[in-house]
Amino acid sequence: MTFLWPAMLLTLLAVPVAGGLYLLLNRRRRALAASFGSGQAARKPGPGPRRHLPPVLFLLSLVIILIALARPQAQVTLPRLEGTVILLFDVSASMGAEDVEPSRMEAAKAAAREFVLSQPETVRIGIVSFSGSGFAVQAPTNDANLLLAAINRLQPGSGTSLGQGILTALHTLAVDASLMTPEQAAAQEPSAEQDPALQNEGQGPPDAELLAQLPAGPYPSSVIVILSDGENNQSLDPLAAAQAAAERQVRIDALGFGTPAGVTLELDDFIVHTALDEAALQQIAQTAGGAYYAAQNQTDPQAVYANLAPQLVVKAEMMEVTSLFAGAGLLILLLGSLFSLLWFNRLV
Repeated sequence: MTFLWPAMLLTLLAVPVAGGLYLLLNRRRRALAASFGSGQAARKPGPGPRRHLPPVLFLLSLVIILIALARPQAQVTLPRLEGTVILLFDVSASMGAEDVEPSRMEAAKAAAREFVLSQPETVRIGIVSFSGSGFAVQAPTNDANLLLAAINRLQPGSGTSLGQGILTALHTLAVDASLMTPEQAAAQEPSAEQDPALQNEGQGPPDAELLAQLPAGPYPSSVIVILSDGENNQSLDPLAAAQAAAERQVRIDALGFGTPAGVTLELDDFIVHTALDEAALQQIAQTAGGAYYAAQNQTDPQAVYANLAPQLVVKAEMMEVTSLFAGAGLLILLLGSLFSLLWFNRLV
């Protein structure tokens, strides 16, 4: 146990002084009683040893209250929901499809807003988006206003690289945990001009090297939540990235947006068919120890969001226990006063 104001404990030296004064006064009182009652044939029996109980309780309460004034702290172990969640947004062009209302992108944004507003302050949330590559949009924070503003800014882009998104999310977690610097994370990300599909053809480092550059785990309690239709058309291999997350004890959950039947879109003068790839999202989540949820089929979103958060952790914390000492001191003081009134018809 520690004390914020150790000097306050010096006042405890007054307690033995008060005890000595009580003994001295009690001795004088007995001497006076003996001198005045020496000529009486019989005297009424005194209260006996119990007369000392109220003063002892008063002194004990004084000791406890003085300790409370020093603002003691104790290490308390409490379970609580704690950790970091990275919302990994797919902002590829296919997320503009309207096979779910009003669109896959807007449905994902709505789900993310609801998730942010449902979390306790002990859970910090970051936002990463990906299309052809990954981009950190908002560093982990528990400021809901910053998170909602970042979600509202998201817009569809081009290309889809789930693996790059997972890599950027892991970089964000590593920087947040001080396992690497932001400069190191930026140096390990492919540049915006570099086509990730060409990595294994000599342009830029190969997938295995990119993943090997991640700081070793385990990372602090953290979860990556993918909000995507599951389509992927560029490297890095998302399953390899999910395996790298699992090795660092980072769970990946996935929310799927879209329909298995899909819809046909016109993108950059091309006609393409886009559909929800549940199998891909299920594989990614399973590889990283998480779960997959089809967002449009969930009748109770709050139950899903509860599963997406980090697990309960047991953590030792220093907490001020002044109120406990103050309460105990007042209780003992009241007991001493009660006994004094019952036995002697006075407080002291």
